Amino acid sequence: MSRSPILRLLLAVPGLTLLILFFLLPLGAVAWQALAGDAIQRVFAQGDLLAALGNSLLLGVEAGLVSVVLGVAVALHLARLPPGRRALLQVVIALPLTFSGLIVAYGFILLLGRAGFATLLLAELGADPAAIAAFLYDRPGLVLAYSYFLTPRVILTLLPVFANFDHRQTEAAESMGASRLRALIDILAPQVAPTVLASFALVTAVAFGAYGTALALVGTQINILPLRLYSLIADAGADFPLAAALSVLLLAVCSFLMAVAEIAAARSEADHHVRT
Repeated sequence: MSRSPILRLLLAVPGLTLLILFFLLPLGAVAWQALAGDAIQRVFAQGDLLAALGNSLLLGVEAGLVSVVLGVAVALHLARLPPGRRALLQVVIALPLTFSGLIVAYGFILLLGRAGFATLLLAELGADPAAIAAFLYDRPGLVLAYSYFLTPRVILTLLPVFANFDHRQTEAAESMGASRLRALIDILAPQVAPTVLASFALVTAVAFGAYGTALALVGTQINILPLRLYSLIADAGADFPLAAALSVLLLAVCSFLMAVAEIAAARSEADHHVRT
């Protein structure tokens, strides 16, 4: 028996209350503070803030590309393993998702910092410890650290797609003379491209807004949007309207990236239904 409209409304009240109190009201307050004054104009008038936006986008794209390349390769390999072995490796791969950004940053410092294990080992082989540490505490180090916890997201997203893919299609292409690489490019790639794009948009949005790992590794030495936002609310001379404007800008970019991911995922699902 179907529930009455009043009963459905009553069941939705707790969720709607939480949504309003802890999402819509805070978001509205931030947006009001950003739009009420001249904070938005100040953002676009300050070249260093626009540079922070560009640096954040570049960092997100770099980390997203590295994560997608690694994730596709690993997911392809896992898809060909027996289910039991695959499940075990999935547990191991998912472990970085349980770590906070600070733990990830601390782990990389212990590994590649000035006195890190790998740094000292490479120093014994003639490498310059200062150069290794400089790599870690700059944008390349952030790309590496971000890729560590973003790659599992890509793998876990793509693995079901690759595991359920009918490999008889590529095998038939190979039997007709196509190389392994050509079969993957012509047959597999078009079918998984929307999901790969969705994964790229998702991890790029996460990297664009990531804060804890960047703060622990580089402090405020790199001009990226999350760290500029932190400096605006943490320093003695806090500028909350400008911080609100940056928050709205960051939210807008991440929302756009997530919209791209959702559209790509919906298109992938629609194509799958058409094929089946």
